[in-house]
Amino acid sequence: MLNKLITASQCAKYWVMLVVLGLSLEGVALYFQYVLNEWPCVLCIHVRIWVLGFTLVALLTAFVEKTWVVCSVAHGLIALMMIGMFERSWILLGVERGTIFAECSMDSGLPSWFALDKWFPWLFEIKTTCGYTPELLLGVTMAEALLVISGVMTLVASGLMLISIKNRNE
Repeated sequence: MLNKLITASQCAKYWVMLVVLGLSLEGVALYFQYVLNEWPCVLCIHVRIWVLGFTLVALLTAFVEKTWVVCSVAHGLIALMMIGMFERSWILLGVERGTIFAECSMDSGLPSWFALDKWFPWLFEIKTTCGYTPELLLGVTMAEALLVISGVMTLVASGLMLISIKNRNE
């Protein structure tokens, strides 16, 4: 079973599936923004940045030779990005439910050398303050879905990283 997981995680199809997941998440966000006029808050933009990060790592990994080192590092980076996405999603859900009173300004907090909101305003510009996220399906809000996705992906990526390291000599 472990060998099948290792083999699957070294396959380009796995990494392409992660790219598709990332593009799908960004696509849903843009659909809600531009079609349904559900404008993003600063926390939503932070989640989009984490999604962009894991999508780029997956895209790069899909095209390189997958040694145990490359796979371990890539899984580790994915896990770290998913932890960041989980944290932002947790805060977003807390703000939505009124259990966390985070400062939600119209400032992205990004340094000038990483001004994604200025370079790509159609994707990363903050348009509203925090308060709620739209409902997706069956009463599940965007914040709830992001929390589950990032939590599951953190576990998957962490597990695959540990398996890759453990079985490097096999």
